[in-house]
Amino acid sequence: MAIVTVGKKACAVNPLKMSQPIGGAFAFLGLRGSMPLLHGSQGCTSFGLTLFVRHFKEAVPLQTTAMSEVATVLGGYENVEQAILNIHKRTKPEIIGICSTGVTETKGDDVEGYIKTIRQKHPQLAEFPLVYVPTPDFKDAFQDGWEKTVARMVEVLVETPKTAARRDPSRVNVLPGCHLTPGDLDEIRTIMEDFGLEPSFLPDLAGSLDGHIPDEFVPTTIGGISVDEVAAMGQAAWTIAIGAQMRRAAEAMEKKTGTPFKVFERLSGLIPNDEFIMFLSEISGRPVPEKYRRQRGQLADAMLDAHFHIGGRKLAIGAEPDLLFDLSSTLHEMGAKVMVAVTTTQSPVLERIKTEEVLIGDLEDLENLAKERGCDLLITHSHGRQAAERMNIPFYRAGFPMFDRLGAGHQLSVGYRGTRDLIFDIANLAIADLENNHQPTPDTWRIDDAGAQSEAAAASLH
Repeated sequence: MAIVTVGKKACAVNPLKMSQPIGGAFAFLGLRGSMPLLHGSQGCTSFGLTLFVRHFKEAVPLQTTAMSEVATVLGGYENVEQAILNIHKRTKPEIIGICSTGVTETKGDDVEGYIKTIRQKHPQLAEFPLVYVPTPDFKDAFQDGWEKTVARMVEVLVETPKTAARRDPSRVNVLPGCHLTPGDLDEIRTIMEDFGLEPSFLPDLAGSLDGHIPDEFVPTTIGGISVDEVAAMGQAAWTIAIGAQMRRAAEAMEKKTGTPFKVFERLSGLIPNDEFIMFLSEISGRPVPEKYRRQRGQLADAMLDAHFHIGGRKLAIGAEPDLLFDLSSTLHEMGAKVMVAVTTTQSPVLERIKTEEVLIGDLEDLENLAKERGCDLLITHSHGRQAAERMNIPFYRAGFPMFDRLGAGHQLSVGYRGTRDLIFDIANLAIADLENNHQPTPDTWRIDDAGAQSEAAAASLH
């Protein structure tokens, strides 16, 4: 059991975490026709927008209430009202999701009260979906913003089914954590559909940020789950939450609709996917398709091939809690040693990470501890690249943001196939590192040992 500690520095020197309102806005991007709105200064929104655009290489809709110094002191009602009216009139969204920021939370703006007043004052907005989530960026982290926003979506948008309504046994709600990519969601959707199930993802980033090109420009999100689909999620037979962060939203769904839920804390690794596949077989009443039996065999073979290169590696990982738990658990099962684990916020999974200590800190902590403990592989998002260069060790990019490589939205780490690809990527980094340092690979060692034994045997004959 790991000991979870909190860094005592006065400030983050090289931040690891992304802010809570960015996590909230990210969740709203998984709704069709959505316009996320940050209630704060223009700089807060510009920073988040830059991260999203650089990560996904796509146009990302994100608006701001543009709070000035005067508006911040006197209150932001007029800014919120004008922003909502302008967005509703010009971009015609299906929903506006509002996240607060540090400046407005410090002032104490009553945004829920503002929304009630705006609905009364403007009849065209009386029934229009407006979802507000308090997400101050002076506390918590990216994962917390996502968690709170998805739970709030469930509370506001999902309709309570009528008592006489029958649940559809083929319909399943899926609540994915923020650590899953659009590529991960596509893989999970395919797996579930192969069991005859009809999954509804909330949020559905695979529909809005998977990199497809629309027929014409749309000022809001270009895909995702619609507001009507969210409203009907109470008719599903099951809710599947992926990541410990989604338990809160799953509990909100059960409380409002009575839909039972099951939490899968990770879908990377052999045993977690065995449990996931068997659960789908159980609730669908169908046998496991042959393709997944074959994929499982491929993963087992990949683990056998790659453990020579991954086993014994000393890892330093910096990530949001659920992603940290995913990666560290999978690589620990491959024989790697998690020497340094740094994360951004509290989570119940942190104590179960296979290491001595998990530090809630920043990238400076990650680098210093990695040097101190002799780590030879660094895993974090793109802001960790300079640390890897200084330490001259391999660097695997994971998490958000990933702006110096293409395909971040399609990176796959779930399911048998995703786990296989993750293992191969890490093993190939280890092989390249050995080659760059002119060291023999494990396969070469075996060949050299056999050659030396043959030479010794030949010499004894003479």
